[in-house]
Amino acid sequence: MKAVVFHDIGDIRLDDVPEPRIEAPTDAIVRLTASAICGTDLHFVRGTVSGMRKGTILGHEGVGIVEELGPDVRNLQIGDRVVIPSTIACGNCAYCRAGYFAQCDVANPNGKEAGTAFYGGPSTTGPFHGLQAEKARIPFANIGLVKLPSEISDDQAILLSDIFPTGYFGAEMAEVTNGDTVAVFGCGPVGQFAIASAKLLGAGRVFAIDKYPDRLKMARQQGAETIDFEREDPVETLLRLTGGIGVDRAIDAVGIDAEHAHCGSAAEHTDMRHFRGEVAESAPVSRPLGENWHPGDGPSQALEWAVNGLAKAGTLSIIGVYPPTARTFPIGVAMNKNLTINMGNCHHRKYIPRLIELILARRFDPATVLTQIKPMNDAIAAFQAFDRRENGWIKVELHPQMQVTTGKGDEERLDEEKLLDEGIEESFPASDPVSVAAPRRS
Repeated sequence: MKAVVFHDIGDIRLDDVPEPRIEAPTDAIVRLTASAICGTDLHFVRGTVSGMRKGTILGHEGVGIVEELGPDVRNLQIGDRVVIPSTIACGNCAYCRAGYFAQCDVANPNGKEAGTAFYGGPSTTGPFHGLQAEKARIPFANIGLVKLPSEISDDQAILLSDIFPTGYFGAEMAEVTNGDTVAVFGCGPVGQFAIASAKLLGAGRVFAIDKYPDRLKMARQQGAETIDFEREDPVETLLRLTGGIGVDRAIDAVGIDAEHAHCGSAAEHTDMRHFRGEVAESAPVSRPLGENWHPGDGPSQALEWAVNGLAKAGTLSIIGVYPPTARTFPIGVAMNKNLTINMGNCHHRKYIPRLIELILARRFDPATVLTQIKPMNDAIAAFQAFDRRENGWIKVELHPQMQVTTGKGDEERLDEEKLLDEGIEESFPASDPVSVAAPRRS
């Protein structure tokens, strides 16, 4: 079968690999009908999150059809259509029973203290082969697969695998409630869902900070007030627009590959020497190739801006990925402002059922964040375009079963997608903004 395989930092390939097999009684084999490319995948290819093993299939987002079941999987049937939570959990340990699926004591074969197990990640996370493939083995399938209602499309469901739950988790950790003023740092896919989730939880104002016009445009179409950090200093702007107070809640949706400002007033405050040291520490090995696979040049920049832009006694939520080598945080400022800090890996299995209900209730359509849908044969080119942050490339869905354009239906989909490649106008028509409504309170 075809799969996207990690060979080295800066080197991923579409390879022919053996099909997965049942290895344990609680396993399932899923034929994938949708996968996706995530910013976390880019951390591995850029070298900012190390420890990847050569030959690991990438990807931790997937939707598909159950093809095989181990004898101890009792809640699923062959032919069930399912979404795959990105983090792997046993469902039985004390952490899983408490809802802390990302801290499962059993799933990670490296031991209880090894941390989160997930698909397509470094050796410390398993490793488990990922979901950018035609088929995948799913451990602990009784808890690691969620059946999908027929009303939810693959284009919606693929966002339930990781980034919608992660964005919602981020807003929940930020303790967003009715009327809050929220700042989201990073308007990539996870940031877009953090914006949407903050609104779902009742935020009164949401500020979105980034420098890429297409991402800022998508944020505006969700009703966020946007700040381009190459044009103005985000901390000064947040303070000015909140009467000198700062925001109640901040969400870091960027992580280790954050970028600092290169022009404008924010650039005047940039400590280049400090950031160069951070990059050398977080990515001691990187292999840029032309415009691709460059580590972010301001690893702690989003954290610094978030802490300084928060009001006293505010809350910081960190969902951007940081490796164990990341050691810089403005702890003194945070402590003296009495900030609350919540962070961690998302417990996807906990949130997916809740988010399915929100979609069915038409509170939010996650598919509006999709900007490209590509066949598996285009996966490497799609990785490169997403990594370069080409205009209009915000969230890419892969179709593992669609190797090439073979028929009229595929041609229509690819024609439609070509329009998306030129921007996101077609994804977000001005007359039909994203539907995000505050929840009703009793």
